[in-house]
Amino acid sequence: MEIKYAEREEGMRKQNSKFLTAFISEAGSELENNDYFAFVELDKYACYVIGDGLNDYPDEESALLAIETVLLAFQEHPSMKKKASVTMIVTNYEHIRYACAGNARFRMYRNGIVKEQSLDMSLGGDLAKEEKISKDALAAHEERNNLQTWMGQGERFQPFVSKKIKLEDGDILNLYTRGVWENLDEGELDDVFSEAKEEPQESLNNVEDMLLSKQPKRLENYTFASVFVNKVFLDPNRKKRIKKMTAMAIAALTLLLIASIVLWTFYRQRVKRREEMEEAFANAMDYIKDNNYIRAKEECKAAAELAKKLGDKEREAKILEYLKLLEAVNKADEEYGGQNYERAQESYKIAKERSRYADNVSDAYIDKKLEELAHFFSVFDQIRLGDALLERQAYTRAEEKYLEARRLATSIYFEKGRKDAMEALSRLYEELAKEEEKEDTQRKEAADTEAGAAQLIAMGDKAFGEGDYEGAKVYYTMAMEKYRELEDEEKMALLETKLNSSEKKAKEKEEKMAQAEGYIEEAKKLEEEGDYEKAKKKYLQAKEIYKELQEEDKASQVDNRIDMLHAEKEEKEKEQEQEQEGSQLPGQIQSQMQGQGQGLNGTGQNGNGQLPPVQITVSGNATFNPHE
Repeated sequence: MEIKYAEREEGMRKQNSKFLTAFISEAGSELENNDYFAFVELDKYACYVIGDGLNDYPDEESALLAIETVLLAFQEHPSMKKKASVTMIVTNYEHIRYACAGNARFRMYRNGIVKEQSLDMSLGGDLAKEEKISKDALAAHEERNNLQTWMGQGERFQPFVSKKIKLEDGDILNLYTRGVWENLDEGELDDVFSEAKEEPQESLNNVEDMLLSKQPKRLENYTFASVFVNKVFLDPNRKKRIKKMTAMAIAALTLLLIASIVLWTFYRQRVKRREEMEEAFANAMDYIKDNNYIRAKEECKAAAELAKKLGDKEREAKILEYLKLLEAVNKADEEYGGQNYERAQESYKIAKERSRYADNVSDAYIDKKLEELAHFFSVFDQIRLGDALLERQAYTRAEEKYLEARRLATSIYFEKGRKDAMEALSRLYEELAKEEEKEDTQRKEAADTEAGAAQLIAMGDKAFGEGDYEGAKVYYTMAMEKYRELEDEEKMALLETKLNSSEKKAKEKEEKMAQAEGYIEEAKKLEEEGDYEKAKKKYLQAKEIYKELQEEDKASQVDNRIDMLHAEKEEKEKEQEQEQEGSQLPGQIQSQMQGQGQGLNGTGQNGNGQLPPVQITVSGNATFNPHE
């Protein structure tokens, strides 16, 4: 019976006491209010908590999280334990304890006089405690917010917890944040609560009016809460249970403290891990912008692992798409660096498909690589075409292909292609040097066999007649030297006339040659513009001049250019024509042989007993003689 009576008596603590609570909380001049106040009054215990945001990141709402953590734990295990929070009061309606972590303040009045007050756990608070600065100066001191202990500090968290304080009727308990004490000194607060009545709201209104009347340039978030203890619970069995309650309070406080630290640490670990994940992913994006795909893959892989640890499957799936893209690009880059260009091209195409699922983040890089590879293949095509022309001893056209390959390779910084083109040109020039050496030897042998100035004049006349005016001048000059040695003035005068005539003709030829070259340059420009018909007309104009000047090689080169002009356009027609010509070839041979058989004997041979030469047109200007 005594036990039931005691339990009923404990359950009537709140009913047999009178605690009146009121508070104000405003954002001040800030956009958001990061101060929080909350309280819970149970049958046996009550808890009052005030929190001031401990950082400059309002979205994190650190004060709110701290208060919610403490109050939820208190509701599960209410007791008079030593408690850690921002600033809090725990009471059994008979005694109180207050705990501080940071610089949110507690102030208790009894009969209008300060009974208890907290000390700021900051560097500024230490300076005031050591009397290096006054308490009034602390409100504006630069170290006032340099906290030594705060909620969420982890293993180093060491809040201040007061001793148990016995309550008396008429006590006033105040909790307030720095938005208040930075603008109101302790004397002003003492004036308000020295005249306080039994209702807290009137005192709070007086505090707020006094605060706003200061009109500070910047008013931080401010919160002020007051608990008026109008009647304290009187426990007749207090002495009997004091030891038991004390032990339970200490145990509960310890559990609450551990739970708060664990919850806060777990929360901070997740926040930190998510920040690390986003930072790693952002780093990967930066490396992609810098085209550093190796480092981008490392950062993206780290981000994917963190997303997996967080259990964020959606984020992990998205990051894995980026990781697949980066792996594909790295594979293509490796093949590109190893000069496996065809395989690299295929790998880049695969990477381009992957890029679709990663916000097309690497499209520009991949397109650039594919464009470079297309130019590489063009360089190789030009070199192969030049090799084919070199085998046919079409030296000029082969040189054009090699030079074009070198130009293209140089313009795109393709070192291997440029090197291959240079090697091809070296082979070409070696072949030309051999040919020129052979021709020089032949000319020297011919010059040695010619004797006398008369023969030189004849050769000069011949060269003149063939339009080789520079050659004619050479022969005439050689003959002039011969006749100068013989002191034949008459022949020298004749040669002077011939030299003047050759000089005149050479200048005329040079002008016409320049005109022809001008037509060729115009034709090239038209060819580049795609106007093949006009280009062809210009080439034909140049050809006519070369024919007129008896420059058969130049005229032949122009024919070759015209053939090349139509090569691409006529490629398919040419293949069809070759197929048709191939099917008609036997009939053409028979027809030609029958036409020539009129001059054969009965055996199909000519008078010498041999078959007559037969020329077979294959394609274009090329002919085939089966007896050669």
